Amino acid sequence: MNEIQNLNPQCIWKNFYALTQVPRPSGHLEKIQQFLLDFGKQAGVEAFKDPAGNIVFRKPATAGMENRKGIILQAHMDMVPQKTPESTHNFETDPIEPWIDGEWVKAKGTTLGADNGLGVAAIMAIMEDKTLVHGPINALITADEETGMYGANDLPEGELEGDILMNLDSEHWGKFVIGSAGGIDVTATLEYKEEETSTDDAAVRVTLKGLRGGHSGLEIHEGRGNANKMMARCVREVIETCDARLASWHGGNMRNAIPFKAEVVLTLPKENVAALKEAAEEWKADFVDEYKQIETGIEFFVEDVELPKTQAPEEISDNLINAILACHDGVVRMIPSYPSVVETSSNLAIIDIEEGKAAIKILARSSREDMKQYIVDMLESCFNMAGMKVETAGSYGGWDPNPDSEILHLLLKEYKELFGKDGIIQVDHAGLECSVILGKYPWLDVVSLGPTMKSPHTTTERALIETVAPFWELLKKTLADVPVK
Repeated sequence: MNEIQNLNPQCIWKNFYALTQVPRPSGHLEKIQQFLLDFGKQAGVEAFKDPAGNIVFRKPATAGMENRKGIILQAHMDMVPQKTPESTHNFETDPIEPWIDGEWVKAKGTTLGADNGLGVAAIMAIMEDKTLVHGPINALITADEETGMYGANDLPEGELEGDILMNLDSEHWGKFVIGSAGGIDVTATLEYKEEETSTDDAAVRVTLKGLRGGHSGLEIHEGRGNANKMMARCVREVIETCDARLASWHGGNMRNAIPFKAEVVLTLPKENVAALKEAAEEWKADFVDEYKQIETGIEFFVEDVELPKTQAPEEISDNLINAILACHDGVVRMIPSYPSVVETSSNLAIIDIEEGKAAIKILARSSREDMKQYIVDMLESCFNMAGMKVETAGSYGGWDPNPDSEILHLLLKEYKELFGKDGIIQVDHAGLECSVILGKYPWLDVVSLGPTMKSPHTTTERALIETVAPFWELLKKTLADVPVK
């Protein structure tokens, strides 16, 4: 693992490796916050934690650069905690185990945390490098971006000093993001009185796993399997054909990750178990065929389990299954003026049903506020018909593109001079904190960039080594050439 620190440029990779050794799953950031404060002190820059849990660094301009526009570098400190079924990793206590696999850096059995650890590592490299030429720099490392952008949403007004915001949370080297979708959390809940199971019945656990999962913004358009939606198709059929009843359902674990696993416990007459298992084999074959161009590791199987004491009443069970099956998941529509970019989508992310409580959690995204409200209304209507209470939280607006951005055109110019090719301007469906920060600092000129990463929010997350060095070169040159105020 120490080999990571010797990759080029060492100033970024050594800091990234250090970050992998500090637990930092969303919602548990005390260790990484202290780590960053200690780093700032060692680097000799001003460092503090604000009331929102963000870490802020301030580095004064080098001599003669005091009249340059102020730069705010921004990344987020938390990472999505996903692990393989066989992994025993504890994200709150254990370090990530990065390793080099050819041209990629990966992690053993878990997400890598390059999203957004590489952005944080680049900020750290800039803070500690005394040879760089630059104007005044602020750095904002936000808390809990992955679970609701809480750090950005609670960012105090007047805390940051600068004219330009460079977000370092994009995942395609050579592409410069100038706009992104807004999002909102939608949660449907229901409490119900369970009923006792019949001692004449049997119980089975139905498991669907091995799907790719993925980022619900960047990869929602790829047609990857959603474990909850796929499971709903099967469960509805076996309820109808095998007289089955729902005892529990657990699928997905992060709103912004496409669920790759779901487990359901069903009760049914003992004489129907064989038919259910036979149907499961047919469903597996169907899924493998349906997703043969996309999913290669599908596992779908049925196991006998101990009969639970209670189950959902028949009407409740039917209503929940119907709502899950009817719930929209995936792309709603593309941006008419950018037909290759998703405008509006929803991700049926998490389902937990057990012991008289049901909770279904969705992340809806759109680059248009009216379409975001449309998808919320659609989801609310769907779950209201099942008698569920629907609540929304964590809403953030989209980031409107500004193709005339001064920092964008400087980056494009520098990129062409350094690498001899044109950069690509892009609008992302993935949510970035830029829109939230712009709401409090509306004068900022904003762009997002970063080295190449693949499959963030999954256990196959990986960073392309060869893109980190040019990313660093572009950052250094841009900082040196920032225009005067």
